[in-house]
Amino acid sequence: MEEERIGFIGIVIDDLTQASRVNQVISQYQRMVTGRIGVPDHDRNRAVIGLLVQGEDGNVGAFTAKLGNIPGVQVKSAMTKSERKEKLP
Repeated sequence: MEEERIGFIGIVIDDLTQASRVNQVISQYQRMVTGRIGVPDHDRNRAVIGLLVQGEDGNVGAFTAKLGNIPGVQVKSAMTKSERKEKLP
């Protein structure tokens, strides 16, 4: 079983017609989302969403992949590093 980590997912929506698809994916992974902020730019038909997440790498990877596969959407993520298990002498 993978270790749960916390992190941030940044989403740039370059085409607001895709916003409902982005929100559908976020809803699918809502259990991982611990915080959300959104900043729309209606004049330029785009928006930025920031998500605080907690989950296993595989689940976060699946989440970001689904978001990144939506046309007109860019995604970047940053996660805490895994804790190293130090070997005792």
